Amino acid sequence: MEDLDPPREPPGAADAILRQLEELGMTWDGSVLYQSARIDAYEEILRNLQDRELCYPCDCSRRQVRAMGPVYDGRCRSRARPPAGTYAVRLLTEPEVWGIDDRIQGRYEQNLERDTGDFVVRRRDGLFAYQLAVVADDAFQGINQVVRGIDLLDSTPRQLYLQSLLGYPRPGYAHFPVLLNEQGQKLSKQHFAAPVDTRQPAPLLRRALCFLNHPPPADLAGPGELLDWAVGNWDILRIPALHGIPASRYERAVTR
Repeated sequence: MEDLDPPREPPGAADAILRQLEELGMTWDGSVLYQSARIDAYEEILRNLQDRELCYPCDCSRRQVRAMGPVYDGRCRSRARPPAGTYAVRLLTEPEVWGIDDRIQGRYEQNLERDTGDFVVRRRDGLFAYQLAVVADDAFQGINQVVRGIDLLDSTPRQLYLQSLLGYPRPGYAHFPVLLNEQGQKLSKQHFAAPVDTRQPAPLLRRALCFLNHPPPADLAGPGELLDWAVGNWDILRIPALHGIPASRYERAVTR
């Protein structure tokens, strides 16, 4: 459970997510791992990287970083003195290419120094960044297959780099397309999308399977039947290799 950003987490959000998964007929093995309970592990990893002089402090403001564009320009790399106030911690990158053969999207790679620049592993407010936490958690839980949305594909080379520095095994990856609003933005709370209503789970699962190009038979009614059918008929090669699908176009296709 990714609960590392308390200022952005509505009260009860984690419990609501787990309840919705159960309402959709989905279960999990063992107890739920909460990132908020793993701060000591992240601290240890950060000390490891700092002891090896792979990180440096950065007190650039958000305005300064935005002005640089999509790639951090490394201006804090060679500071003569450490910042006097609060600061983020950035990981040094090299002009190396890191890539994956994604099971849905195909080959994807980045030259980290050129395409992203040195990236944050601990934020200025003291919270750990997603990149460090997710790499640590995947290794801790023995994750060997990562399946997630295309919006996270460009994070993967940074995670590969961290895995390499920390001696972690590399999982396989599959990034599926996401639904977009009329402005081409991912449907999410950030863009004010309506929340999922799980009171009728079977229609939701049917629509999700259709979106993934796995239309189930019409006679399957309950969430358990739909999930069992999906497991037995799953073919990852049928998933469309698209970065995103407009919600309006998808809705028309499903209702036909």
